[in-house]
Amino acid sequence: MIERLDTRKRPTLRDHVSDALRAAIISGELEPGALYSAPTLSERFGISPTPVREAMLDLVKQGLVISVPNKGFRVTETSEEDLDAIAKIRMLLEPPSVRSIVGTIPDADLPGLREQADKIVRAAIRGDLVEYVDADRQFHLMLLDYCNNPRLSQIVSDLRSQTRLFGLAALVERGELEQSAREHHTILDLIESDQPEEVERFLRYHIGHVRGIWAASNGRD
Repeated sequence: MIERLDTRKRPTLRDHVSDALRAAIISGELEPGALYSAPTLSERFGISPTPVREAMLDLVKQGLVISVPNKGFRVTETSEEDLDAIAKIRMLLEPPSVRSIVGTIPDADLPGLREQADKIVRAAIRGDLVEYVDADRQFHLMLLDYCNNPRLSQIVSDLRSQTRLFGLAALVERGELEQSAREHHTILDLIESDQPEEVERFLRYHIGHVRGIWAASNGRD
């Protein structure tokens, strides 16, 4: 479930609420087509409805929800064709981009990247899908930041926001999500060992593997 937020540790509450809601939509915790009110969602966070409403308005701009006057917000649905298209675009952008940064990441930055990869693994072990999705998104964007191309990072961020990972819950039940999570350490191993071609190859596998997780949403229909 969505964890209650500790506002004492989150100076940009609206951003954190937006991230958590986005992750909940991507993981399927907030279901496609379902209608949610700001007061109802605020109870999950343990905060007032105002930052939740503001965050949902941010998600309206991103196309993740639509505003329903006097009722709340409805989660938009994404077709399998859209998911295929998103995966193909990510294949074109991410693997060659990450390949280009091999050998450019300062050694001092590697522990931070490892810690982020560890966050993904810990979330997988706990079965916390919202945290898993958010930590995964942050990890990939951290890598792309080394390309020094804000437009690229924003495009990939938007693409990831449109994804759906409804198969994650099944992976948790089968005890397989941790294995998928550890792929992020493999990415870092290849970067550290200066293997650009292998990094690109593995990222193509990784994105294709994730598309397989998305496809598991068919069982929900």
